[in-house]
Amino acid sequence: MLPARRRHRPTGFRVALLASLLMVLGLTSTAAYGREDDRPSAAAADQVLTWTAGDPIDRYLTAPRTAVAGRATIVFENSTATGNTTSMPHTLTFGVSDPEFNDDVQLNILANPGDAEGGRHSVEVTLSPGRYFYHCTIPGHGRMQGILTVTEGSGEDTETPETSAKVDGDRNGDGAYIGQATVTVEATDEGSGVDTVEYALGAEGEWQPYTAPVVVNEVGEHTVRYRATDGAGNTAPEKSVDFTVAAPPTDDETPPETSATVTGEKDAAGAYLGMATVTVTASDTGSGVNTIEYAIGADGAWQPYTAPVMVHEPGGHTVRYRATDRSGNVADEKTVGFTVVEPPSQDRTAPETSVKVEGDKNSDGAFITSARATVTATDDDSGVEKVEYSLDGGPYLAYTAPVIVDRVGHHSISHRATDRAGNTSEAKKVSFTVARGGGVPAPNCAEFDERHTVFVGTVDTGVPNRITRNRCTINELIEDEKDWSSHALFLKHVKSVLDRLKTDGVIDQRERRAINRAAEQSGIGKPGQVEGYTKLFDGTAASLAKWQHVGGGAFGLNEEEASITSSTTVGGMGMLWFPARAYDDFSLKLQWRDDAPGSGNANGGVFVRFPKVHDHPEESRPEWVAIKYGHEIQVNDRPDGDMYKTGSVYGFDRVGLGGAGVTPKGTWNDYEIKVVDQHYEIYRNGVLINEFDNTRGQLFEPPRGDDPGTDGRRFASGHIGLQVHGVTDVISYRDIRIKEL
Repeated sequence: MLPARRRHRPTGFRVALLASLLMVLGLTSTAAYGREDDRPSAAAADQVLTWTAGDPIDRYLTAPRTAVAGRATIVFENSTATGNTTSMPHTLTFGVSDPEFNDDVQLNILANPGDAEGGRHSVEVTLSPGRYFYHCTIPGHGRMQGILTVTEGSGEDTETPETSAKVDGDRNGDGAYIGQATVTVEATDEGSGVDTVEYALGAEGEWQPYTAPVVVNEVGEHTVRYRATDGAGNTAPEKSVDFTVAAPPTDDETPPETSATVTGEKDAAGAYLGMATVTVTASDTGSGVNTIEYAIGADGAWQPYTAPVMVHEPGGHTVRYRATDRSGNVADEKTVGFTVVEPPSQDRTAPETSVKVEGDKNSDGAFITSARATVTATDDDSGVEKVEYSLDGGPYLAYTAPVIVDRVGHHSISHRATDRAGNTSEAKKVSFTVARGGGVPAPNCAEFDERHTVFVGTVDTGVPNRITRNRCTINELIEDEKDWSSHALFLKHVKSVLDRLKTDGVIDQRERRAINRAAEQSGIGKPGQVEGYTKLFDGTAASLAKWQHVGGGAFGLNEEEASITSSTTVGGMGMLWFPARAYDDFSLKLQWRDDAPGSGNANGGVFVRFPKVHDHPEESRPEWVAIKYGHEIQVNDRPDGDMYKTGSVYGFDRVGLGGAGVTPKGTWNDYEIKVVDQHYEIYRNGVLINEFDNTRGQLFEPPRGDDPGTDGRRFASGHIGLQVHGVTDVISYRDIRIKEL
């Protein structure tokens, strides 16, 4: 989202006050790295990695994408030289709490143009192979984030890739492209090979992954920048192509229709607490919308609208907006007014945690066969948001139920909690010993497997079947008892497991290659390997005809890719459902893709276990039967708005954005919804992201608007449905299949 541009430079007092607040919050823990006498020289490290920031609060201006393992000098500059005109502070922080990323670099640099170093700080660190997640910790700057990929590197490939681009399309007599232009980027590398190709629109546009030719259909002059990086981390110099797009001939003389909505948390007087988000929409049935613009205040300059506008400044505000179609017709200016006030005082006290370890003990005080560790957390202010634990020094995992430790030997459990205000408690640790009882029980892993060597299917790799950091063996992580719908997906799963094991030092490169070869030879996931699933939609018109649509919206068939996509022209909320039969216990698998236009994200969901929609005549809108009597398994990667993200059971069980495992827009996601009795499991791309037990009396969100809500009762059998939310919430589905359990 694009931030609202502040019109007044903060005073020195306000900057000092904010810096003091950040110190209280612990955001200046590495400020000492910025002192001149502590700053290492560039020659002291093997590489220099530079991040820069300026006025925007939704992105770093520049940031490296790749690096080589070893010593590195990290430079973070947020100064007038990098374009900071408002003295806005930012941080560069490396996350250490997500098990998907490396946690061995404790980095937290606060910089602003008014500090002692003029906003430029550096520190020397040692990077390990893997991925580091970096972000800004200042409230409201949450979209300033990214991933740094670190490779081992051989030191041999020092040549950058070769890149080129061409522009195609129909042209008029002036050389302008009529209606649209297609930019195709090519990159080659004879050394380590091309790793990534990126492009950016305009002189200041953000870099994006290049996966297909870029279609530009906005009327006007354009610049497309492009670059490529090879496997050794060498990035080619930026290049660009310039061209002009002209409107196709048309007799359209009607300007676009425009509207705007304001969302956010309100107080009793209707003012927005801390921030208001303005969303502008435009439609044009003639030549189509070309540009949307907005301006803040009566005298604010017009700016391109590309995402909802966030306004943080306390006080009364007016946002003006307008749109132009591709024939040059400009809509009349409209406005929306609102007030932003400071939120209530912030909670700065971390939760309190404790752990209780129980089980039968022998005379030496060791637990016999297994121990059960129960973690509790309390917070008297904003409340506990999440609880985490680490077993035997492994990565922190979400705590949802007592931890059963059944490996013989000495163990330790660390635990911590985070409240809704973002305060995380210091980790506490308890140690204990598990002794052998009447027999060693199966470990708490997907599949008990203590063979001496690693097998993939029937292929013996010869690699020792070691115990990993989470106390499961290598075999138990690879042979995870899933039904793989394709060999490629199984290989992707194996690669993910091997990446973690290599980073943790469980296997070396030779052993990694041996296991990967065995996975390729196993044939797991190939046709004939997965049985028992019935296709509900296979991409043909005949299978789609077995479904029925109720309510607003619509789905259209894409025969070339065997998918369906929600309509961008038929508005309203509705549902496509499968009326042929109801299902009791089942595993439902499908693929979905977020195809929302522009930079927004789509909102939708999969309905399960609802009755026939026409058997409830008291409901004036049949699509609401699924909402009232079934469960919606949410699809929503949008970073703002509704708190129920992908994997949530809507109204009953939330999953935050981080837990959902967001993938880039336009990417197909594998989704599995497994329901046995009243126990729900939701998997995204093979990863379990939510478990939910639907018991009577379950707490749920109160009804909102015309939502009829729920009385907490859910059926043990029902139908399957796909939600369509509106013309901007565009989602595609394919390969829908089900297996009764």
